[in-house]
This record gives sequence, C-alpha cells and structure tokens, in this order.
Amino acid sequence: MTVREGARPPRLRPGDRVAVVAPSGPVAPERLDAGLDILRGWDLDPVLAAHVRTGHEELTYLAAPDEHRARDLQDAWCDPAVAAVFAARGGYGAQRMVDLLDWAAIRAAPPKPLIGFSDVTVLHEAFALRAGMATLHGPAVAGEVFLKDEPTRDHLRRTLFTPEDPAVLTLAPGTARTLIPGRAHGVTFGGCLALLASEAGTPDARPPAAGGLLLLEDVGEPPYAIDRALTQLLRSGTLTGVAGVLLGSWARCGPYERVRAVLTERLGGLGVPMVEEFGFGHGDSALTLPLGVPATLDADTCTLTFETPPLT
Repeated sequence: MTVREGARPPRLRPGDRVAVVAPSGPVAPERLDAGLDILRGWDLDPVLAAHVRTGHEELTYLAAPDEHRARDLQDAWCDPAVAAVFAARGGYGAQRMVDLLDWAAIRAAPPKPLIGFSDVTVLHEAFALRAGMATLHGPAVAGEVFLKDEPTRDHLRRTLFTPEDPAVLTLAPGTARTLIPGRAHGVTFGGCLALLASEAGTPDARPPAAGGLLLLEDVGEPPYAIDRALTQLLRSGTLTGVAGVLLGSWARCGPYERVRAVLTERLGGLGVPMVEEFGFGHGDSALTLPLGVPATLDADTCTLTFETPPLT
C-alpha cells in the first residue's frame, strides 16, 4: 500500500486560539506555564484542555483517565474556534485512549495542525491512517527542548506561520551524515521507533509503506531494543517498499557507534538512501518535520525538500 499524502491544514495567524492537550503523561506545572507563555509571545491565544492538570489517582504515569484525555483531544479538534492542537508532552498513554476517539467526527472536522512527538507518534499514525490528515512531528509545549532551545522554537514557529519558508531542510556541515547515498521521493511518515513497532496488531498497524520516506528516532532504548523494534517492522512488512530513511536523534540509547551499527545492519538491506543524525526527535535541538507531505530526500547532500508547504 502506498503511503498517501494527508490533507494539509491552514497555517496559523496572529491572534489564533490554540488548544494544549495532554494525551499521554502528566505535565510539570512550571514547564506547562512556561510553554504557554512562549505561545502567547507568538501572539497566539493558548487554552488548556479540561484535564491537562488533573492527573490520575491510581496510574500516576497518566495525565488523566483515558476517557478524559480522549475527550480533551476530540473536543479540541472538533472546536471550530481552535486553530491548532499542541501536545503538552509525550510519555505514555496515547495508545490507551486512541480507540476512544470518535473518528467519524474527527474526519468530519476541518484539518488543523497537530503538533507533538514521542508518544504522540501513535496519534500521528492514527490521524494519517484513520482520518487522512497531515500532521507535524514537532516539540511538546512543556518539553525541555522546546523551553530551552531557541532554534527548536523558531523552526516550529516558522513552520506554523510561514510554512513555505523552511521548504528545504538541511543541517550544518558535518552534523547530518550520509549512510547510503542517492535520492528518494515519497510521502513522509514515522516518528518514535518503539511506538511504531508497538502498533503491530492494532487498528493503526501501518501496512507496507511503499513509496514512503521513513522518519525514525527514539530515546532511552539500548541497541538490542532498537534491533528488536526494527526487526518487528521488517518482519511485519511495514518497511516493504520504503523509498528512503531519515534518522534523527538516539538520546540515551548507548554509545552511538553501537546504535549506528544496529541501524545500518537492520536498515541497510532496504537498499534505499539513508541519512543519520538529521536533528529531529529527543535531542538537544529538534527540527519540526511534517508527516504526510511529499518530499525528496537527497542523501548525498543531506537535505530534505518538501514539494508543497505542509500548511496551506
């Protein structure tokens, strides 16, 4: 099955109301407040979903009970007054609530930017496969990198307000590196490796991703766990027909030489262009990468060029 281009949402404009939801783990109040201040500094009007600060009495690794987190996301998405939906953080929990969403209602609502990464990979995949929406693999509002790193904030802001501006993504010489040379064209998809692998057997299991440009990154997974997740994707057929691979950060995954050895051994057999350390994910600085958008990967020059702006 060919990876399909998603419906692109409108760009943001000064004064837009945006919603902040917590679909996964609990949010540190001081970080949340700091992130909201940054959005206000962009001349946005951020509003918190009802259960972002409530917590879960028993399962303290969740921001709120599943039905509450699902309701928050759905209400934000279906509210015509809300122009975009930001995830406050990742963590764990999106898989628990994704089947509680009313997907017919989500498909009926106009597209809008959905921004997040890590555990939000589950939502990126669900919005792509169930609703046909393009989304943004970008930093979380209460995340450490968003709060401390100006280039991370600036790239997200430009993507949201002037999406035609960062049409060609490249890094400083010597940062991203070619693993397998060549050029590949396709529609972007992917995110956090562990979450993509854990989707196997669910309604959002990705069918063979023919023609897709695969984005992969992760955090805190030792090399053998990276091997296991990649093997799961290979054995399930998910990576059959992938056109190219773009690898991001692998923070706290062990010595990078060992991580690279696993990545090249497991993915090299695909025989497609592949670039490493492209600067998205859980690293100290993170690009915002559109998902569900056609692009060309030039592995020789380590550039990713988008055919159309990710937002209209």
